[in-house]
Order: sequence, then structure tokens, then C-alpha cells
Amino acid sequence: MIPRYARPDMVAIWSPESKFRIWYEIEAHACDAMAELGVIPKENAEAVWKAKDVEFDVARIDEIEAVTKHDVIAFLTHLAEHVGSEEARFVHQGMTSSDVLDTCLNVQLVRAADLLMVGLDRLLAALKTRAMEHKNTVRVGRSHGIHAEPTTMGLTFARFYAEMDRNKARLQAARDEVATGAISGAVGTFANIDPAVEEHVCEQLGLRPEPISTQVIPRDRHAMFFAVLGVIASSIENVAIEIRHMQRTEVLEGAEFFSMGQKGSSAMPHKKNPVLTENLTGLARLVRMTVIPAMENVALWHERDISHSSVERGIGPDATVTLDFALHRLAGVIEKMLVFPENMLDNMNKFPGLVMSQRVLLALTQAGVSREDSYAMVQRNALKVWEERVDFREQLLADADVVAALGEEAINEKFDMGYHTKHVDTIFKRVFGES
Repeated sequence: MIPRYARPDMVAIWSPESKFRIWYEIEAHACDAMAELGVIPKENAEAVWKAKDVEFDVARIDEIEAVTKHDVIAFLTHLAEHVGSEEARFVHQGMTSSDVLDTCLNVQLVRAADLLMVGLDRLLAALKTRAMEHKNTVRVGRSHGIHAEPTTMGLTFARFYAEMDRNKARLQAARDEVATGAISGAVGTFANIDPAVEEHVCEQLGLRPEPISTQVIPRDRHAMFFAVLGVIASSIENVAIEIRHMQRTEVLEGAEFFSMGQKGSSAMPHKKNPVLTENLTGLARLVRMTVIPAMENVALWHERDISHSSVERGIGPDATVTLDFALHRLAGVIEKMLVFPENMLDNMNKFPGLVMSQRVLLALTQAGVSREDSYAMVQRNALKVWEERVDFREQLLADADVVAALGEEAINEKFDMGYHTKHVDTIFKRVFGES
């Protein structure tokens, strides 16, 4: 996580100030619940809230931790400096550090997911707008990078929309799964704290009580969360790769917006490079590399160890900050993307009519020619188009066997471009609920 690829709102979630504020709220709400149960005096619980407007001193907490070698104890010591030692003596009653750390982490992940959802919504809106705009803009579809059959630019945007819509559902499910808290004490047995405290704290923080924890919240929840972030990153790269290919000089069917004053190369003034989508490919790799460590965090010793802790201090902010930035960068690319319909038609006609080969093949089989013979008749004409750049329709009309099987009128009918795009409305209705 570096400032170059970070947006302030997401960075703020992971700041020390935000973390300590959440820790404070966990402890204060726990005190309220314990006071309600009669475990601690109500005046002590009320005294803790005297720090509700305090800006916790990160440097001071670090100073204390340098001696205690324990971050939660350092925070509690600093809290007592604001509340008063006598008033704060019941803070953290019956709790263990993981109650604070794990509940806080899940609060941060939930807030991060909510921001990521905003980025996904912006990207979905951009993809839908461009899909509608280019619903019937014909371009050649490619398989293995080779011309296949006609499609439309709108369908290209629509399939990316559908993929990101699935990702939104996945992120919502991952958010819900990780939205648990645990205030269950050492090894999670509630031996020294009432489960009602956990229920109250979770309710106040928008979480659900973890059904059963050890001394830590189970890390399969977090593994799923980071796995979903990895899938979203891969989908971002999927879109980015398509745009990078479209921007290649010999293709040039679409391109990133090139702003006034922008330079593409320090050596070659003519260059317009797809730097944003190349950057997105790299950022996707950074997000995906957090998935395996999250998976490896699931297996911990007995009721707890802290092998997961150092990992999560890194991957929590790194994955969410990077993905948040990537979503908004991609949305901006789609919003401003240049599309060149004339180049799309030129590219499709580089091998005139060749993309209609399957239509002719099917027509021959329906006319009574065996599939093997039909394929051979079409392929021998198609190969001449590859080799000599002749017109495929003219080749077929000059082939006595094809003409005998189909007739000239039927051959000409097979070159109606609208055939390949006749069901665009149906697909759009499936994706967007409208045609």
C-alpha cells in the first residue's frame, strides 16, 4: 500500500487513529453491558465515555508499547491516562486481547467492504452506460486472438457488467460472513465474562456474535473475504486486458482517454500507451497475492496462536486499499474510453466475409451435404481468403459444388450481418432486465 495507489477514505479505515477509536468503542460498550449486569459499577462505565471526544495520541501509545511490548495493554494504559486510573480499573474486565483485535479487524473489513461496494456500483454504472451506447456497434469476436464471428461492442461491455454484478453479490456475501465479533474471553469459553456483553458490543458495532470462537474468530471467514477480493481483482484484469488488446496499433478498436498534456513515451512522442489498464493488471496481482496467506491463516494451533496476526496487519490494508483504488481507476477508464466503430468494421473486413463461414457450413448440411464434405467445401474457400485476401462470398459463388448445393441467392443470404446480432435484445434483457 503506497499513496500512489490509495484513496483517502479507504486509507482512513486502516489508520492507527481509526483502529484505536474502534478499540475504545469496544471497551466502552463492553463496560456498559457489564454495568447493566451489575458486574462493574455504573459510574465506572459512565466514566469511560469521558474519552469519547479524545484524539488518542498514537505516539504516546507507541511509547508505552516500546516498554510493555503489548499493543492492547499500551492502549489501555493510555486510556486510563484520560479516564483516570481508578475510574478505568474495570475496563477490559474478563476480556482478552483478541476480543478487541478480532472484533476491530472485522469492523474494519465491513467498512472496507462498504467502500468497495461503492466502487463496484460506479463501475457497474459505467459498464451499463457504455453497453447501452454501443449495443449495436458491430465488431468481430475473437477466439484464440483470431477472428471468429461478429458480435457487438455493447455485448462486450454487457458481459463485463454481468461479471462485476456477480462480484458485487460475492462481496456482499463475504461482508456478511466476516461481520462477526467475539467478546468471549480467554480461549472463548466466557468463563470470566457474560455472553450478553458480546451480544451488546456486537449490536452496537453492527456485527453478529460469533457462534463459537476459540480465543480468536475463526479465520475461514477471513479467507473467504480475501478470496472474493482476489476474484474481483481478476475480473478487473479481465476487463483491462480486453482494453489493452483493443488499443494495440494494428487493432485500435478502443483506447484509454489521452488527456491534454499527457505524454506516452520519454523517447517517442507519437506514443499513446494503455498505461492505466497495464497498471490495473499489476494491481490485480497485488490483491491476488493476499489470498494464499489468508488461506494459510485458517490453521492455527489449538485455541490460538498469533501466526495470523502479522499477516493480517499487512494484507488487510494492502488488499482493500489497492482494490478500492483499482475499482475507481477502471470505472474512470470505462467512463472516458474512446471507441472506434469504423476501425471495428475495417478489421472485420480485412478478410472479407470470412466470419460467415459457419453460416455457410450449416446451410450446406441443411441442404443435404454431409458435415465432413460441407466442412471441406467451406474450408478450401476460406483458406484462399486467408492466403490471397480475396472476397469469401465471391469465392463461394465461383465454387461449382457450393453453388450446386445452395444456389447463388442462398449464398448471398448468408452474408447478412444482422444474423449474428439478432438476439442482442434478448441478451440485454437477461443482463440488465431491459432490452
